[in-house]
Amino acid sequence: MYNTACRILNNREDAEDILQEAFSDCFANIGSFRYESTFGAWLKSIVINKSINFMRRRKPDLVFSDNLPEMNEPEEIPEPKFSHPAILNAIAKLPDGYRTVLTLYLLEGYDHEEIAIILGISENTSKTQYLRAKDKLRKIIINENPSR
Repeated sequence: MYNTACRILNNREDAEDILQEAFSDCFANIGSFRYESTFGAWLKSIVINKSINFMRRRKPDLVFSDNLPEMNEPEEIPEPKFSHPAILNAIAKLPDGYRTVLTLYLLEGYDHEEIAIILGISENTSKTQYLRAKDKLRKIIINENPSR
């Protein structure tokens, strides 16, 4: 849960605060748990929603736009192998919107329909943000590791 909050917020102290709030809310509202999912999945959804709401309060100009120009699917090229820390460092440098969608899709396993519901955006916007995040992530990694 902490790693999820860290990846979304890109700040350890904020993630610690959010995690504490999420656990507090979770136990205060345990009676509303409906057993439609696992307890862990329910708690994770609370952590994700609290993280996103915190980020939106901190950066009110954060927008997931539907008005983005169409983007073609990038051609498949072999990806160079980079270290785990290099990838996490590059993810931390992504703009908030890109990082959030990429984290929810790649690292948390949500599909674009679920991400759209969580963030209040269209499924197409989620897909576009993800593709752009991947492209920007690739550029960050390559620029920081030019010898590869």
